[in-house]
Amino acid sequence: MLVALTGGVASGKSAVSGILEELGVPVVDTDVIARQVVAPASPGLARVVAEFGPGVLHENGSLNRARLGKLVFSSPSRRARLEAILHPLIEKQARHEIAQQAEADYVLLVVPLLVESGLFEDADCIVTVDVDEQTQVERLMRRSGMDEKQARAMLDAQTSRARRLEVADHVVDNSGSLEELRDRVVALHHMLVDISARRSQPA
Repeated sequence: MLVALTGGVASGKSAVSGILEELGVPVVDTDVIARQVVAPASPGLARVVAEFGPGVLHENGSLNRARLGKLVFSSPSRRARLEAILHPLIEKQARHEIAQQAEADYVLLVVPLLVESGLFEDADCIVTVDVDEQTQVERLMRRSGMDEKQARAMLDAQTSRARRLEVADHVVDNSGSLEELRDRVVALHHMLVDISARRSQPA
């Protein structure tokens, strides 16, 4: 069973996936893969440089994420061009990793931009990690040193909280403590294992 985990920036996706990984769930993280497909000397990085110029590289040949981000963040057309390069590479690698876990009850696929990208629409179940927007802003400011205006701009660049909740089969509330989150995630895990077991039984 393929379970897609999504949520807005600074909602706590990493905390949720980390707890599930501790419980033995195989985790495939598209953020990690997104970095791998533009590693130095990779075909993905070569395509990014061909599209946006050598100015997006550090002197050592690695991708300057801050510079690329600044280039595409303010331009929907540039962002679309970047996604056209990266999304197929990310999806191909993610599906390869998912295929290695055929014996698992379920595989957790972490896709921050699940709604925006339109990828992995074949996921059996969508879990959305949810917090209110003010909490997201405060966490972003604390984590990244952004001011409030920058943090809100980052939120505005993503799909709305309402839309993420709309597509969710299950919602994990992460507005409380880490202990409360752990309890909710453990309960979710048991539920997903049960659903997987029922699905695998012959009709």
